[in-house]
Amino acid sequence: MGRQGIRTLVVVGVGLIGGSFALALKRAGLVERVIGVDRSADNLRCAQELGVVDVACDALALAAAEADLVLLATPVGQMAACLSAMAPTLPPHALITDVGSTKGNVVRIMRETLPDRLARCVPAHPIAGSELSGAAAAQYGLYENRDVVLTPMAETDPSAVETLAALWRACGAHIAVLDPDEHDRVFAAVSHLPHLLAFSYVNLVADRDNAERCLDFASTGFRDFTRIAGSSPEMWRDVALANRPALLAALHDYRAELDRLIGEVEGEDGTALTNRFGRARQVRTAWYQKFLRK
Repeated sequence: MGRQGIRTLVVVGVGLIGGSFALALKRAGLVERVIGVDRSADNLRCAQELGVVDVACDALALAAAEADLVLLATPVGQMAACLSAMAPTLPPHALITDVGSTKGNVVRIMRETLPDRLARCVPAHPIAGSELSGAAAAQYGLYENRDVVLTPMAETDPSAVETLAALWRACGAHIAVLDPDEHDRVFAAVSHLPHLLAFSYVNLVADRDNAERCLDFASTGFRDFTRIAGSSPEMWRDVALANRPALLAALHDYRAELDRLIGEVEGEDGTALTNRFGRARQVRTAWYQKFLRK
């Protein structure tokens, strides 16, 4: 392989995120072999048939023994068990990373399960994805012009960070580096809270005595607001619990914002409502223009 390439990538959890990483590295010619590990034999079979992985393995310890890079793409609730299973067989040079959307808990788990290998641990969070899942959802270009946040620990070797950053750049991604706690506060506000609100809003409508009639007339606004409620319940349960302190703070802030909105509607304060909606529109428009330029 080239200077930045790796021989064997082990993807634990072969779905949209892990599978797309594997495909992108294959296209870039930076990996010789991809071993897939997954709880679902059917999903692994699909991954192999589609060329997402080269080898399917149902024993994590055996796969880890061959790894130059391990990418954990499992729900965060499974991560401790996976790392514990890998720990006895991981080669000393192997790089360990993940794709979870919470990072403080990942740092804690890595310190508990891999205390002698922390120099090779680089927690990460690719800002890409959709409500789709499984190996069939994997795609070559998922990470092109998307952000990937790396959250190295104090113990992480800078060369490990640079190696992983180079691989993500080869997938077309832009790299940012954040402290794990700052990462969790940021994503509680702009990712985790919106998902919880979407789930809760759909349940609110479903609990109405005229829910069927409401859904009959739901259109693009309902579709756009609730799209992320189609995401994995298991994954978002784990995220909510893993990022509990930051998410609770965001939920309390949102409740305070709702209380202010209720007060303005009850008080028929049209000026306040116009100002509220206008500011939100301005912020969202500016963000979206910047997003389109990425």
